[in-house]
Amino acid sequence: MLSTSSNRSDDVVDVDQNSQPNLPIQQSKSQSLSHRPPPLAEAEMATRSLSEDSPPTPSWFTPKRLLVIFCVINMLNYVDRGAIASNGVNGSQRTCDDKGICTSGSGIQGDFKLNNFQDGVLSSAFMVGLLVASPIFASLAKSHNPFRLIGVGLSVWTFATAGCGSSFDFWSIAICRMLVGVGEASFISLAAPFIDDNAPVPQKTAWLSMFYMCIPTGVALGYVYGGVVGSHLNWRYAFWGEAILMLPFAVLAFVIKPLQLKGFAPAESGKAQVVASVSEGSEASNLNDHVSEDISDQASERSIKSIGESRFLNQLSQFSQDTKVLLQEKVYVVNVLGYIAYNFVIGAYSYWGPKAGYNIYHMSNADMMFGGVTIVCGIVGTISGGFILDQMGATISNAFKLLSAATFLGAISCLTAFCLSSLYGFLALFTVGELLVFATQAPVNYVCLHSVKPSLRALSMAISTVSIHIFGDVPSSPLVGVLQVCL
Repeated sequence: MLSTSSNRSDDVVDVDQNSQPNLPIQQSKSQSLSHRPPPLAEAEMATRSLSEDSPPTPSWFTPKRLLVIFCVINMLNYVDRGAIASNGVNGSQRTCDDKGICTSGSGIQGDFKLNNFQDGVLSSAFMVGLLVASPIFASLAKSHNPFRLIGVGLSVWTFATAGCGSSFDFWSIAICRMLVGVGEASFISLAAPFIDDNAPVPQKTAWLSMFYMCIPTGVALGYVYGGVVGSHLNWRYAFWGEAILMLPFAVLAFVIKPLQLKGFAPAESGKAQVVASVSEGSEASNLNDHVSEDISDQASERSIKSIGESRFLNQLSQFSQDTKVLLQEKVYVVNVLGYIAYNFVIGAYSYWGPKAGYNIYHMSNADMMFGGVTIVCGIVGTISGGFILDQMGATISNAFKLLSAATFLGAISCLTAFCLSSLYGFLALFTVGELLVFATQAPVNYVCLHSVKPSLRALSMAISTVSIHIFGDVPSSPLVGVLQVCL
């Protein structure tokens, strides 16, 4: 053992002696690189900092608090939808009678002198931003924290609604309405997976039903809110009030430590990206020791551009691959096709139903009658559907059974209602039909979430939202109108 150690010490001495002539060169290199740690050290430091920046789920976000926050945000979103359609905000056009006596318009229509077409564009302009941005936010959830993406979307929503209140003509408010859809897209795609992750197992569908129950409730409150604020103050204050109410939730999404969705690993992907970028930067720095500063600057610029382009192409490729996988899920595709048909019918009923009720039963208050029935049935039916599925056992097969039964019986009830000559019989059957139709809201979204793997849930909600609007409620009203003309 002693001889071995002595031999090793001799080897060390020999190496030191042989390296003495090169000592000044090594010292100069070490001095020039002393300010920069080794590449592996940089990677480890970056990885450690990222792991420290990704804490576990904070205790403040209890499941019930999360549900309440998302329900309030969803309700505010649909309050805006109801407010812009209310008489106090939307207003009326300037009219003149046969004697030449004119009455000034009110609300948005009166201030901006909108025609019927422009007024219709404002009511649906949000869909442009919603349909474009929903897949984008769902795709970004792969590489960015979904909770922070919701914060970005809510910030856009807040500034957009404030912009609606500050608009000065048709195009300015139309652009702001499109941006409202962009803000809504982040929340619609990502909120349901968060609720599904944090809800108690026996009550997952019931929690989803509470979330979607806020849609009819928010629209109803929006009608009242817009009417009161528009008539007592000005239609602009309605939008400013919405922005003020949403602002705390947008700030909360950035300030509170973010939650993590199941099936996503943005921290790991972020580590990989940082480690890769550090490695690329360290290799570039080693090369730059042997080239001039001008060449190194040009190389770094090209490197940054190439990295940005490659990341964009990678995200685009990942999005196309995920979409392809999603469309190969037969259960999901069948569910979305049924959801499209459902929204096609609901869209036509919501627009032409009051007109049909007025013409068939000569109801002077058809709007109030249909609106009141829809609000009550929307709340009761949506919650009931979620609780019934939980009692049956929240599985995809049970969800399809409930969807089939509720849709079939609801369609028969609504169709039979319009065939009756009695107004009271019509109201009774129509109420039953709407209760059954709205009972499908929670089960159909439960299938969207659970028929795909966890990492595709956000994209599944985005594709579902885009599909039901493009092929469902958006074209249904004009197509039914064309059918009426032909008949």
